[in-house]
Amino acid sequence: MASLTKKKADTPAKPKPINVQSKAYTWHLVKQNKACYVMMLPFFALFTIFTIIPVIMSFPLGLTSFNLVQFPRYIGLQNFYSLFVNDDVFLTAIRNTLILAIFTGPFSYVLSFILAWLINEMSPFLKVFFTFVFYAPSMTPSAFVIWQLVFSGDAYGYLNSVLMDFGIINAAKQWLTDTTYMMTVVIIVQLWSSMGAGFLALRAGFQNIDKSLYEAGAIEGIQNRFQELFTITIPAMGPSLLFAAVLAISGAFTVGSVGAALCGMPSTAYAVHTIMNHAQDYGSIRYEMGYASAICMVLFVAMLLTNHFIRKILSRYTD
Repeated sequence: MASLTKKKADTPAKPKPINVQSKAYTWHLVKQNKACYVMMLPFFALFTIFTIIPVIMSFPLGLTSFNLVQFPRYIGLQNFYSLFVNDDVFLTAIRNTLILAIFTGPFSYVLSFILAWLINEMSPFLKVFFTFVFYAPSMTPSAFVIWQLVFSGDAYGYLNSVLMDFGIINAAKQWLTDTTYMMTVVIIVQLWSSMGAGFLALRAGFQNIDKSLYEAGAIEGIQNRFQELFTITIPAMGPSLLFAAVLAISGAFTVGSVGAALCGMPSTAYAVHTIMNHAQDYGSIRYEMGYASAICMVLFVAMLLTNHFIRKILSRYTD
């Protein structure tokens, strides 16, 4: 009996399960990988200075009248009231931003996913080649200016020239100044230039899927690529899909540079004037920083709400 008691006493206790969601475990991982965090420190410092701090400061500045010359004067919610009640151009900008976001955001996201999926099925050389081809427009932010040649409003514009040669139109169309065509042109160019970091994130997501999952799926009776896509690929790409969705949302709501470069700022009858253009107008041209901060705050809240909604939808289909 004594020997049994001694054996029980000598038996080592079972280790306690590790709670991977605890702060202690998170801090342990940080200390374990401190070299990586030290290398990332310059980026975090710049990101904090030029992104986080301006976003935080935009709300208190939005409650003031501030023109960069005089000290900010507190005026409460007057800027926000003026935006939605007195500023007709802002209401037009909201409509234009929603139109562009609805067309460019989801279409860009789905198009990036389909292209990344198709490229993933190619040979290694073609993967690199087509990834570069589709990502190249986002590497040079002003590359969309070449579309000014395509949509030029004279007979020498590429589109006008082709349509007139085929007898489809009799006179040159003003694609960049006629309100009938301006929004369509901006949507086309925005889609063309939207294959950015989200596209690369989806490409990386396809590359990181465990191949054994497809083997197990074949054993379970999956017979074609489409079944693999919906039962294995999409659930396994949860983080990549969420990251690409966040980038697509932010890109869709912050459109403005394409319309300003192609159609001017302000555009004809504010036909492609967006919330981002409105903020740039008051912040960079009129220097009414309080009013511009209020505009940016409205845009930021809209992006947060949309991002939360999209994350809830995607979480139903991913791990």
